[in-house]
Amino acid sequence: MMACLLNNVKTVLCLGAHSDDIEIGCGGTLMKLMKEHEDFTVFWVVFTADGQRQAEARASARVFMSEAAKAKIIIKQFRNGFFPFQGDRIKEFFEELKGRVQPDLIFTHYRDDRHQDHRTISDLTWNTFRNHLILEYEIPKYDGDLGIPNVFMELGEEICLRKARQLCRFFRTQSNKHWFSEDTFLALMRLRGIECASGTKYAEAFYGRKLILGHGFSAKKQK
Repeated sequence: MMACLLNNVKTVLCLGAHSDDIEIGCGGTLMKLMKEHEDFTVFWVVFTADGQRQAEARASARVFMSEAAKAKIIIKQFRNGFFPFQGDRIKEFFEELKGRVQPDLIFTHYRDDRHQDHRTISDLTWNTFRNHLILEYEIPKYDGDLGIPNVFMELGEEICLRKARQLCRFFRTQSNKHWFSEDTFLALMRLRGIECASGTKYAEAFYGRKLILGHGFSAKKQK
């Protein structure tokens, strides 16, 4: 169902607080959309990554966006873990970003994510982009804050395996985290596949808080 709704999407803005968030949350969906759309532009924004984490972020983004017609990677260096206390600076960057891109679709963090950096990015996404289609993705973590998503993208097993393998391949700095593993990423996509009766067994899930159906669905009328 969601794939049909996104037929007219040409430009996507992906927002991730940390260097692996976009890949975890919507990496499979992006790969599918790029495969199905010839003229596809991706703006990929990571809000904090330095040193090796920045190198990992750039390398991973390039591979995940390899089939995009156009791709732009932006990596900022806001202080990790302190986003709520840097809100004015991050908001200023959002305003700058709004002047650079008017996307058909925005992927951002889940509003009720327990990580403070994730919530800040989600709140500022909605605060800044008022007339756009926004889908919030999920990140599995210790906090146990996974919710009940209402938008699903069916994904083939090949894309899911590719996503899981590339995450573990590129983000070696995260290998010491017990949850950062291929089976975690595959398990979540399999569970979401069950919830939407996916014909391929797998899916990524999102929270669509405002969806307008009909003419001009690309969110030009969305408020």
